[in-house]
Amino acid sequence: MKRNILTIVAVFLLALLFYYFMLPPLNLSSPLFWVFLIFILLSYVLISSILNNIHSRNLIFRLNNIETIILISVPCIIGLILIVNFILSPLFNAKRYSERIDVLEGYSFVDDVKEVDFKKIPLIDKDSSEKLGDRKMGEFTSWVSQFYVSDLYTQINYNNEIVRVTPLEYASIIKYFTNRDEGIKGYITVNSVDGTSTLKTLEKGMRYMPSALFFENLYRKLRISYPTLIFDDESFEIDNEGNPYWIVPTIKYSGIGLKKEINGVVILNPITGESKRYDIDEVPTWVDHVYSADLIIEQVDNWGEYRNGYLNSIFGQKDVINTTDGYNYLVMDDDVYLYTGITSVSSDESNLGFILVNLRTKETKYYLAPGAEEYSAMASAEGLVQEKDYEASFPLLINLNNKPTYLLSLKDNAGLVKMYAFIDVADYQKVVVSEASLGIEEAAAKYLKDNNVNKDNLQSKEITIKNITTAVIDGNSYYYLTDSDNNLYYGSISVDKTKFPFLKKDDKIKVTYTDGEVKEIVKIGD
Repeated sequence: MKRNILTIVAVFLLALLFYYFMLPPLNLSSPLFWVFLIFILLSYVLISSILNNIHSRNLIFRLNNIETIILISVPCIIGLILIVNFILSPLFNAKRYSERIDVLEGYSFVDDVKEVDFKKIPLIDKDSSEKLGDRKMGEFTSWVSQFYVSDLYTQINYNNEIVRVTPLEYASIIKYFTNRDEGIKGYITVNSVDGTSTLKTLEKGMRYMPSALFFENLYRKLRISYPTLIFDDESFEIDNEGNPYWIVPTIKYSGIGLKKEINGVVILNPITGESKRYDIDEVPTWVDHVYSADLIIEQVDNWGEYRNGYLNSIFGQKDVINTTDGYNYLVMDDDVYLYTGITSVSSDESNLGFILVNLRTKETKYYLAPGAEEYSAMASAEGLVQEKDYEASFPLLINLNNKPTYLLSLKDNAGLVKMYAFIDVADYQKVVVSEASLGIEEAAAKYLKDNNVNKDNLQSKEITIKNITTAVIDGNSYYYLTDSDNNLYYGSISVDKTKFPFLKKDDKIKVTYTDGEVKEIVKIGD
């Protein structure tokens, strides 16, 4: 009896220690919970058997009945988890996986996305923001030795300004003890449009941080406050008054760790430690990041892979599509949107279109726009200045002159932006690079002029088709027309996918085009 009590006490203390560091949610759908439970069971078997063998002075390691039952239960638990997850896997639930995200189709990019305003475009990416933030931190010599700048740099819309915001963190364990009374009294913002960086000082310091220790550690504070919730990755944001908050989505699984979905958000004040959980439809509008980019891409991939069944995703692969590698953000109407391309499962160098996802509401729209895959566009821009060995940033997707257009920066080895590049999404051979020192608007003007798409150059008239042929170039469909006056025209299918494929000889159509020896059609109809 005494040995049993001693075993239980020892296992309980070991479990508390393990819980303190591991912070598992007390939730049956969490894989971490089952790891924690199995650890407790194995700890009991080990401690109990050691004490029993010491008491009996038996040199042969033996297990009693309870220890044997517990030991057998461990592989049974693992086996049961595998069986449950197999039953709930995409093999038997392809439709449910494809419906994890509601992808709306049939929308027009140029209707939904306003023509670019270069005074509101986030040209400063995360890498450049980090350099600017570190430089700003270096101006505060008394803080540099005590804190470091976190690498979070969350992209947010702050009072109609596009900024990245990131907190400071304790530089070391010793710096935590020497500064914990006052906390961390600052965070950094970097304006993504003009690169202005600011170190915002706070009257009261932030105490509940990832780098804090004991019960001021952010993750430990969350676990103690919400022992049963499963948390996704946190983001750091500020409200409209500049007050800092941790935004921590909560997760619901199917099975054990399968089919992750966000079912709410915990907003925690890092200064006071006060927090509140919101259901997904109650999240305050100033919050920009509820859904992580990785989760959105996973769900869109499931939609593209499984909408025609699991077997089709493996064998026939009819209409199977995936997101392209990489993503970027757009900021519209006080919300942050994720952008990524959509390509066929064959992973060619062209996109079928792209998606925009509101990271607060998860509203998702798929725009058909056949054209260059992002990395092909990046390579095209780098190829024009290959002697300089510049590296292209991942493109921004903009509406320029009512056409989807890639905008990217070309950086030198030090990470400094040296040039801007504009690339036609439908035809990545149309690329123009300009010196960054001339300004982004000058670069845009050069692109429009060099590609004869200046609005002043556009002409419209009704033509009668005398002849029409098609060609596929770099994965993109093009149509070549001759009218009754023997004028030559061409246009990409992305101009109007509902009209171009059905045009035939003797059809009369109204076209808007750029003048030249071979006229480029930019619009069909009124």
